[in-house]
Amino acid sequence: MREVNVKLVEQTVRDLCIDANKVLPLDLENRITECAACEVCELPKSIMATLKDNLDAAREMDIPICQDTGMAVIFAEIGQDVHFIGGGFEAAVNSGVARGYTEGYLRCSVVADPLRRVNTGDNTPAVIHTRIVEGDEVKITVAPKGFGSENMSCLKMFTPAASADDIIDYVVSVAKTAGSNPCPPMVLGVGIGGTFEQCALLAKTALCRNVSEKNPDEFYSSMEEKILEKVNNLDIGPQGFGGKTTALAVMIEARPTHIAGLPVAVNVRCHVTRHKSAVI
Repeated sequence: MREVNVKLVEQTVRDLCIDANKVLPLDLENRITECAACEVCELPKSIMATLKDNLDAAREMDIPICQDTGMAVIFAEIGQDVHFIGGGFEAAVNSGVARGYTEGYLRCSVVADPLRRVNTGDNTPAVIHTRIVEGDEVKITVAPKGFGSENMSCLKMFTPAASADDIIDYVVSVAKTAGSNPCPPMVLGVGIGGTFEQCALLAKTALCRNVSEKNPDEFYSSMEEKILEKVNNLDIGPQGFGGKTTALAVMIEARPTHIAGLPVAVNVRCHVTRHKSAVI
């Protein structure tokens, strides 16, 4: 049994909140550069160049990439041989988020109640997803989620008679309806299977994948390519002004489901698909 002081968890979460909001994952930054080169018309080409300049400026000036520094979504993979000492794990995560957003001068966007709308002042509570895994390490991923894109996300309960093409068309329709609202180019996370709540979690988890890596299942890899091609043919383009780059990537996660159902969720992200991980 390995003892881990929750103060280390707090400090790790604090640092990840700040770093994730200031520096985009390299694989996604490279994808933006690749797509910028594909644009032929001057306006979308110029917008893609501006997005790249914004990433460079955020890194050089040590400021957030986007003014919406998101709701803190935390994925924690906790080794079954870990014993936390010094307090509670979730309390430490929320303390880390509070410190990260206040000490890092990040915008605090969380309200304590969905209807009475009073800001909590420190971006807590975080949305925390935990998994117990083998080993004696703790992997923490912070994925700040802005709501311009979150608001465009959708879930549909298909019948088992639905085909892969039906699902492809649905995902494309979600992107079409989203239009310019999620600050495209988008990244689309798609969850297929499980239950109502699990497919939504799968879609969000998919957004933490490396965009340069193909789905290991060739069937779903092919679906990702087809969706991406169809979405980019919508001509929504960067920031909604038309062009070849409406989406940067489509990533599918699938799980077993019930014989009577076929849940599908689409979690939409903007080009600032932020996430950063650390292992304790």
